[in-house]
Parts: sequence; structure tokens; C-alpha cells
Amino acid sequence: MKTRLSVFLLIVTMTSALAAQEKRDALQSYRQGNYDLSVEICLEELASYNDSEVISRMDSYTVLGWSLIRLGRYEEARQYGEEALTWSRSDTRVIENLGEANYYLGNHERSLTYFQQYVSLNPTGDRIGQVYYYMGETYIRLGRYNHADIALSTAIHHVPSAARWWSRLGYAREGAENFNSAEDAYNEALRLQPSLQEARKGLERINQNR
Repeated sequence: MKTRLSVFLLIVTMTSALAAQEKRDALQSYRQGNYDLSVEICLEELASYNDSEVISRMDSYTVLGWSLIRLGRYEEARQYGEEALTWSRSDTRVIENLGEANYYLGNHERSLTYFQQYVSLNPTGDRIGQVYYYMGETYIRLGRYNHADIALSTAIHHVPSAARWWSRLGYAREGAENFNSAEDAYNEALRLQPSLQEARKGLERINQNR
């Protein structure tokens, strides 16, 4: 009897271990850089949820958006993001994904709307510096250099070591013809990353215009 029980317990343990090994993790795949597999797992998860599993559903939509953006599949990221908002309007992870997807699609005003929603809902979020950086880049594209200055200055406040962000701040200030402050930003970019050519070229342009 004891032998049969031991065999049964061994089979149960082995079955559980195999099931755990076979369970695929979308977030782990994303972190490992296997974005295609992450997308596949997320879509399978979304198809399996019932209507009450909103939290799990939003987790899957979030990782799906991250993976699609990494793959450059921005239109799909936008579509799934908007679908996700029908389940939860205030999930800042999805809102940030939509901001990025629209940014890369060239939907400037739409991307700003989502980024501003993120800032309003989650002013101390993990992605707040990146969100302000994207806002700054969007304002540069729109030729709104003073707005870009404010956004990029805020981005740098959160991530002061980002050399390229300093360079883009210099570019925004250059566009607004604030040459002295542009020079300061370019110099800080080069202090952080001496090989950053765009900052060096920015300084050269400023000197030529004086």
C-alpha cells in the first residue's frame, strides 16, 4: 500500500513539475528579448480569459503592447491598446503604450493626449521620464520648441544622466533661438557622453550663427 502511495505521489509531483515547465510566461519572454513568442503567448492568454478576469487581461494587454512596439508593429499596438481601454480606461501602462504607438505612427496630437493622460494619472510612474522625453520629441516635430524645452527639461529632471536627452534639449532651445541655454545643454550632453556627435554638431551650428 505504501509503495502504491509513493508511486502515486511521485507521478503527481512529476506531472506538476512538467506542467510548470510547460507553462509559458509572456513577461519572461519579453525580458529575454523574444518578442514574437511574447506576442503569441499574450494573444493565447487574451483568448482564454472570461469577462471577470480584467486584471489578468490588462497585464496581458500591457506585455502585448510592449512586445509589439519592440517589434515595430505600431499599428497593431495601437489597435490592441484601444481594445484594452474598453476593459479599463485608467490603466496607465496601456495609456503609455498608446502614446508610444501613436508617436511612432506620426499621430502627434493623439500621442500627446495619451502622454498627458499618463502624466495626470501617474505623475511619479516608472515611465514618467520617458513619457516627458517623448512629449518633448513630439513638440519638436510640431515646431513648438518652447513646449519641447519644458517637456525635455522635466524628462532630464527625472533622468539627469541621459546624455541624448540633454542634446535634444539643446536642439529645442536652439530652435527657439535661446542659444546660450542651448549651448549649456549641448555641453552637458558632451560632458556625459563626449562622443555624442549630434551635440557636437549642435555647438558648431550655434557658433556659426553668432
